[in-house]
Amino acid sequence: MSHRPSSGLAAVSTALLAMSRHLEVRDVLKTIVASARELLDAEYAALGVPDDHGGFAQFVVDGVSDEQWRAIGPLPRQHGILASMLHKAEPERLADVREDPRFEGWPDAHPEMSDFLGLPIQDGEETIGTLFLANKRCPRPAGGCGFTEEDEELLTILAQHAAIALTNARLYERSRELTIAEERSRLAHELHDAVSQKLFSLRLTAQAATALVDRDPVRAKRELQQVAALAAEAADELRAAVVELRPAALDEDGLVHTLRTQIQVLDRAHTARVTFDSSGVRALPAAQEEAMLRVAQEALHNALRHAEPEKVAVSLVRHGQGALLTVTDDGQGFDPRTVRRAGRHLGLVSMRDRASGVGGSLTVTSEPGRGTTIEMEVPGG
Repeated sequence: MSHRPSSGLAAVSTALLAMSRHLEVRDVLKTIVASARELLDAEYAALGVPDDHGGFAQFVVDGVSDEQWRAIGPLPRQHGILASMLHKAEPERLADVREDPRFEGWPDAHPEMSDFLGLPIQDGEETIGTLFLANKRCPRPAGGCGFTEEDEELLTILAQHAAIALTNARLYERSRELTIAEERSRLAHELHDAVSQKLFSLRLTAQAATALVDRDPVRAKRELQQVAALAAEAADELRAAVVELRPAALDEDGLVHTLRTQIQVLDRAHTARVTFDSSGVRALPAAQEEAMLRVAQEALHNALRHAEPEKVAVSLVRHGQGALLTVTDDGQGFDPRTVRRAGRHLGLVSMRDRASGVGGSLTVTSEPGRGTTIEMEVPGG
């Protein structure tokens, strides 16, 4: 192996520090894979997290381009060497994976691989993932070279700490899910109270209009106009709640797809035209994607509920290593200074907190009669 023991231990230390910086499962998986590939100087690395149905719940790769990964196709099933490692939970070090009797081939777009090192990631007796590395990058004299026993020892150390990092990330996400469940319960109560009050007022107003139709048609007309306004307010409350309560699906779909889907729903639900445009955005750390989604939802809610716009435009573009989110409406606008003095924040404090909490920034530009623009920038990872 090209690493001396001291440099190997230093590399392991660097990898462990990198893993400890992340709390979200997806970020931890990516860091484990990238750290393993760099640590052992491999051309390719992957990490599979098994599901309960013979497949992989998650499969993260490093060393394969996004275009190549899309061309490869669906996530692999648990078969061949992958299945063997999951069931036996033992390391596998092969000079040429293609010559192993368990090898069953790979899709046409899959890169060519030869030497192979695989190691289970275990939490006690449970295998919670499996690391795969292929194509050791080193001179290949006659007889070749590949992963060594020392490589396997270093990867074993990494896998042990990866298990801790992955378990901690899962506990963190479970804690966050419980917090989100509590928040949804609170929102459901608020929705019930708000809509119940609107419907109660609507019923009373409709009854008053019915009583006035014959003796005071003009006043009855005004009451019916109020009925229409109350019904519209109740519908707005329901629309806002649907967006807030529906699962974001960020882990499965990513920020761009999730935003596009939610904006299509809003465009159909409101008279205002709501559009979305995206360009060159890479995957961001999970916390940054969640913060951007929540800020976009808050900004859209404010625009559609308070600004009476004809058009709301949302864009998400790459900005350096990070991304820039812009939500612009052509509605009534407001004076931010007046809003602050009146103690009405329109969610601006919450949005700024979300942005700063992930190392980003938020800018609000608005003027009465000239619409509003909200920009959120995050640094990426």
